Amino acid sequence: MNFIDLKRQYEAYREEIDQAVLGVMASTRFILGREVEALERELSSFTGAPFAVGVSSGTDGLLLSLMALGAGKDTVVVTTPFSFFATVEAIMLLGAEPAFCDIERESFNLDPHLLEDRINELEGLGKKVSGVIAVSLYGQCADMDAINRISKKRGLFVIEDACQSLGASYKGRMSGNLSLLSVTSFFPSKPLGCFGDGGMVFSQDEGLFEKIKAMRVHGDTGRYNHRYLGLNARLDAIQAAVLRAKLRHFEKEIALRQEAADRYMDLLSPLERKGMIGLPHIKKGCRSIFAQFTIRILEKDRDQVAMALSELGIPTAIHYPRPLPFLEPLKRYGFRRGEFPVAEEAARQVLSLPMHAFIEEREQEEVARALFKVLDR
Repeated sequence: MNFIDLKRQYEAYREEIDQAVLGVMASTRFILGREVEALERELSSFTGAPFAVGVSSGTDGLLLSLMALGAGKDTVVVTTPFSFFATVEAIMLLGAEPAFCDIERESFNLDPHLLEDRINELEGLGKKVSGVIAVSLYGQCADMDAINRISKKRGLFVIEDACQSLGASYKGRMSGNLSLLSVTSFFPSKPLGCFGDGGMVFSQDEGLFEKIKAMRVHGDTGRYNHRYLGLNARLDAIQAAVLRAKLRHFEKEIALRQEAADRYMDLLSPLERKGMIGLPHIKKGCRSIFAQFTIRILEKDRDQVAMALSELGIPTAIHYPRPLPFLEPLKRYGFRRGEFPVAEEAARQVLSLPMHAFIEEREQEEVARALFKVLDR
């Protein structure tokens, strides 16, 4: 059993994907060009975001967004302590200071009820807070209306890190169109993944769109007219062609992911009722894309459970074993254990199970049997 089975997906769309890739090769236009422009239009339409810019990765998308918004030295950006390292890495690469606001227990996303007090605390220390990056973790959108409302009142920008949530919705609106800027990733294991690295920045502001579009090609607004400092952060045409082929099937895959999630919920609910695990909680008004199906291990040691499942042939993953404030590159900020209790608890408990659009019912039943064997004895 594979944790994510990309081969099944490729076999399902092989002819379309192969033709798309061969078309790019025949055109010999490998960087940007028509395929990238078409993907930008299609994903702008899919998300409802007015503008979309294809970039080389989700990480570069975050970096470009922060650069365009002026984050840098002597500024602070608030984010979640429970995410992949790229979220905080982009902040630090620009010389800005990362600050953290703890998460909601049920959604694993930044807790807006704590956000205003956290901003007040930072400003009371003389910090210049410039913005917030809200991560939509595991495929469920953060509470973006509340985060936007608090941030707007304080004059702060908001970026949605939607690297795990493309295809999710929040109060009838799509992830990618919930804040001024939003960034997604097309890493192969994502719900919509390419055959390498890729990403996209969505914008609700035309000026920022034009700026980021230039910044992805070294800040060039015309032939050798470098208006901004930028990056080499372009999306290549082969990846765009692969994504366009997959995008035609994406709505179907979203439905299949929901079916798989519902099946897991049914199969594993007896373990939750016994207090042995916590199942994902999708908040009212939200539709998760289930980029991961992540449970909590409540009564036993999570790492021992993962090892026991591996011995039974069940692959798992831990997203994420250590909160961001306690990783090596952030030691200089002096964050202390106990500052982010909900995130710290999550890091000890979370365990992601095999999840993808092509997972079969018999495989999920095998996962459930193994979990019962390991936990209910």
